[in-house]
Amino acid sequence: MKRNPKDDCKPRSRLKILFADDEGSLQELMSHELPRMGHEVTVCPDGLTASAALEINAYDCLIADLDMPGMSGIELIARAREVSPDTDAVVLTGKSSLDTAVAALRHGAFDYLTKPCRLIEIKSLLERVAEKRAFAKKYHAVKRQLERVEGKTQLVGSSPAMEHVRERIAKVAPTGSTVLIRGETGTGKELVARSLHEQSPRCDGPFVAVNAGALPETLIESELFGHRKGAFTGADEHRVGLFEVADGGTLFLDEIGELPRGLQAKLLRVLESGEIRRVGDNASFQVDVRVVCATHRNLQEMVEEGDFREDLIFRVNTFEIWLPPLRSRIDDIPELAKHLVRRFRPAARGDDRLFTDEAIELLQSHVWPGNVRELANVIEHATILCDGPPITPEHLPGNFGSNRLRLRLRSIGPTTLRDLELQAIHEAIERHNGNKPAAAEELGISLKTLYNRLNQIGTLDKSA
Repeated sequence: MKRNPKDDCKPRSRLKILFADDEGSLQELMSHELPRMGHEVTVCPDGLTASAALEINAYDCLIADLDMPGMSGIELIARAREVSPDTDAVVLTGKSSLDTAVAALRHGAFDYLTKPCRLIEIKSLLERVAEKRAFAKKYHAVKRQLERVEGKTQLVGSSPAMEHVRERIAKVAPTGSTVLIRGETGTGKELVARSLHEQSPRCDGPFVAVNAGALPETLIESELFGHRKGAFTGADEHRVGLFEVADGGTLFLDEIGELPRGLQAKLLRVLESGEIRRVGDNASFQVDVRVVCATHRNLQEMVEEGDFREDLIFRVNTFEIWLPPLRSRIDDIPELAKHLVRRFRPAARGDDRLFTDEAIELLQSHVWPGNVRELANVIEHATILCDGPPITPEHLPGNFGSNRLRLRLRSIGPTTLRDLELQAIHEAIERHNGNKPAAAEELGISLKTLYNRLNQIGTLDKSA
């Protein structure tokens, strides 16, 4: 094992390492070189001695030779998983024992090195161990901070539809089943996934969310599974994938319908075997991850069109939770709106009257094509304009002005042909999510005529 002068630079984080190998020369080398890299090390001559050390002290990393007298490296790793599950294990092996090294990965080892290995390889691997552990610490710190500020994830709303969602979460959360959350964009699918994670036995593990539709197709495999240095152009260092980061917890894969077909096959293999393979690596290894997926698309239609694998549907859709759109639970809007005001303006937590009755009526009259996400934007806009509660119609965005006409027509009924015409225009625009040319085409009028009628709506609104 050759020493490289560059190995003297310190890693990102100091690790407490347990090193076990029956070769005296390696014991002596590691007792000098690992502290030189900035780590604390305990050197053991065999697996039994290392096992006893694990009973007494806590270690960040275990480096173990596979072939040792008394207790093999695989047996030592299994013991470490029992008495010190937070310890990351690395195995050393000769090329003739590569199959055994792969078996060690399947038993929970973080990685392996083949003898003879250079110190720079050990240094690089330990930096990856430190990076993974640092990420876990940051995650738990952020999680604790969020829980102090906001408490546990809240699914706001007492409508029958939301009560049904809560019942479904409570049923499936204690299991290890894969869950598919369906619903329109903006309905809060990630909140459902977080609630499911928090009610599961994995609640102390990481919750990792990734949007498959937001990642470039060329990078999504590396993001999910990680890669080896040099695996492709631009892979200048080893990278830990999100499946590894989520080990022991939950991976929320949003917009699974956007996953390329090639990646669908690899996801299917992970769900069936629990094993992942980094890009550029020959060995697979085991991860303990619960996968929760979400989509706003009809996956069965995608299967018929050849865009989604039918066998993957059976894997991701073991248990389905459907999240209703906001327009189908308008009775929840007052409660949701108040919850959002208190989020954007914590000082308002003690106020009872946060909205005027007319403002609530306007919110409930809207179609909400963007669902809860759109509502959140509207409430944030209103809290910026409003110096203090209550929020009135004047604090709502401009497009809510036309809703005042709709409220008036609802209360007195359309009394003239002109009222009926204006109401039809308003509803057509809502059906097309604000697309005025499409609304004009549906109504059979020109775009210019539509704008003339909209000006009349504005005139009516001002005189209302």
